[in-house]
This record gives sequence, C-alpha cells and structure tokens, in this order.
Amino acid sequence: MSTCSPSVYNHESQALWASKLTRSYYQDDQQAKLMHLQAEIDSLLEQLQNLKHQRPDGVSQE
Repeated sequence: MSTCSPSVYNHESQALWASKLTRSYYQDDQQAKLMHLQAEIDSLLEQLQNLKHQRPDGVSQE
C-alpha cells in the first residue's frame, strides 16, 4: 500500500482516471475520423473506376 495520504492518493487516482478517459475519447475520435476517411477513399476509388470505364480505349492519359 502507498504511504501517501488518502487525499493525495485520491487526487492521483482521479488524475489517472481523467487521463484514461481523455485517451479513450481521442481514440474514439480518431477512429471516427479514420472511418470517414476510409469511406471517402472508397468513394473516390469508385469514381475513378467509373471514369476509367467511360474513357474510350486507346486514349492516352496525358
């Protein structure tokens, strides 16, 4: 057991809890951003594939 007084121990516990809460919040936020970016990439790839299919064969890409 720690030799710290209960008030110091409680403060440290609260700080640790707040730190974990902040990290988990940002992880979820980053996960949401990643999912949004992945959806945007998928959409852009689909648009690119559609454009490739619309382009006549033999047309150079310059």
